[in-house]
Amino acid sequence: MSAPAVVAQGAGGPWHAGERALHARAGQEERMQALGDRVLRSHLIEQHRLFFPLLPFLAVGSVDEGGQPWASLLVGAPGFAHALDEHHLRVQARPLEGDALAATLRAGAPLGLLGIELPTRRRNRLNGWVHEADAQGFTLAVGQSFGNCPRYIQARDTRFTGAPWQGPGLVRREGGLDDAARRVVRNAGTLFIASAHPDALHAGASAAQGVDVSHRGGPEGFVKVQGSGHAASLLMPDFDGNGFFNTLGNLAINPRAGLLFIDFERGDLLQLAVRTELVWEGPELAAFPGALRALRMHVTQVRHAPGALPLAFGSAHRSPHLQGLGPWADADADADA
Repeated sequence: MSAPAVVAQGAGGPWHAGERALHARAGQEERMQALGDRVLRSHLIEQHRLFFPLLPFLAVGSVDEGGQPWASLLVGAPGFAHALDEHHLRVQARPLEGDALAATLRAGAPLGLLGIELPTRRRNRLNGWVHEADAQGFTLAVGQSFGNCPRYIQARDTRFTGAPWQGPGLVRREGGLDDAARRVVRNAGTLFIASAHPDALHAGASAAQGVDVSHRGGPEGFVKVQGSGHAASLLMPDFDGNGFFNTLGNLAINPRAGLLFIDFERGDLLQLAVRTELVWEGPELAAFPGALRALRMHVTQVRHAPGALPLAFGSAHRSPHLQGLGPWADADADADA
């Protein structure tokens, strides 16, 4: 597989069919069609080229050979991610051993990247294809690049410690959440979600048919754990956003997703593979006042890396956009007690 010679939006423009269907459902189809080419660029503007070198970590979305999306983290001293030019981003970092991303970093692989500066709540998303990969990292050819608003981001100081990936490594299991994983989920006010168009791995896929990774934030405990053992599932509210529906548009036509949770106190990373279902109405949604939708997610795979993260974090400062949202009664109270 090799990276596409020409990065193109595709015949449908910057939005694919799943995104357009949700635009129509929200009554925003004409607005988003007019807005798309102005905000989803096929290159890095100067503001974004200057932004990435400030960051000590990136969230990365990938798709394994079985078609399962995964959300991962790459870390390094600021400057480890930097633009070579307006069409290429160089990332001088490798994933934790055993992370699904390690097996997919090869030329032509589709990736989604999210640069997020937690202290300032700035973020930029892009997707594209691995142009080349080596022992030190990889270069991404840009497919789509766009900024996101700061809503729902819990601000906190973030520092790269200079340490290598550490701890006992990834603990894997098929489905089910143990007590440690449940604790991470229940305490979370931040997560990252990776999704992909069903044709993302196909030769000739356009930039619109790629991989996405996005931030989700809420009051601590906004993701509810339901069920026990291999029947474990999660319920997460979805709030008003930019209306692009990059994540939900993917999930509307490809329900598999990857979740990444960070334990900001212990340095744990928790990666989950899930199958999703959009909840538009009913008692589950009514349990989250302020939410427009919810995602029901059945956990199929778990990868937990205790104490692995070479980053140090300060205390969270809640986003003002979360005012009036939550806390909600625990929806699982308590199926797994």
